[in-house]
Amino acid sequence: METRVDEIADRIYRLSTHVPDIGPTGFSFNQFLIDADEPAIFHTGPRSMFPLVSEAVATVVPLERLRWITFGHLESDESGAMNLFLAASPNAQVAHTGVGCMVSINDLADRAPEPIADNDVKDLGGKRIRSIDTPHVPHGWDAHVLYEETTGTLFCGDLLSQIGDGPALTANDIIDAAAQTEDMFASTCLTPNTAPTIRRLAGLEPKTLAIMHGSSYNGDGAKALLALADDYERRLTSAS
Repeated sequence: METRVDEIADRIYRLSTHVPDIGPTGFSFNQFLIDADEPAIFHTGPRSMFPLVSEAVATVVPLERLRWITFGHLESDESGAMNLFLAASPNAQVAHTGVGCMVSINDLADRAPEPIADNDVKDLGGKRIRSIDTPHVPHGWDAHVLYEETTGTLFCGDLLSQIGDGPALTANDIIDAAAQTEDMFASTCLTPNTAPTIRRLAGLEPKTLAIMHGSSYNGDGAKALLALADDYERRLTSAS
């Protein structure tokens, strides 16, 4: 395996490792590096991928410069290498939701994390990230997404996941592929709050959707998110 590095928005890099033996056409595990005065990574990847991912990070910024380690929710592919990054980056600190810190990260992280309140903005120096709490969307009580305000990039976590090994960034419709992946894995919580939460994210009108599994999307992010919300609303109605 190899980890590919692609710039998907100004100084925002997708680090992607394709694992061919998951699903019928493989599955990509993506991290996102924000190159700023205080560099941040969204998703660490699992522990086993740390050598590949850390090497990819170092092609953009020295590993010891990494300042913030973030992820959508506590799960091995999102946060499994958290402590390895903390060990390799002496100035780095985990930043996550208050719920995530309280129930898990305070105990699991080798250095104390910094809790981020809903809608708080962190100025990284050249980039600004807003944390938006999305409990149980797509899953996990501690779930949140990040919105980088200067580029209009929404870090979606597991939302809009696709199987296969597509391009780093696409302007093509991704809803059908995301729906097929949801059919396969059924990974998203279906609750009365699922669709409204996604519609709230659409209100940001993001230009780029940084997606953890599959291609990221550049185009009318609000339209894509509204279509995703409609799909989950149909699934909830059908299930009930």
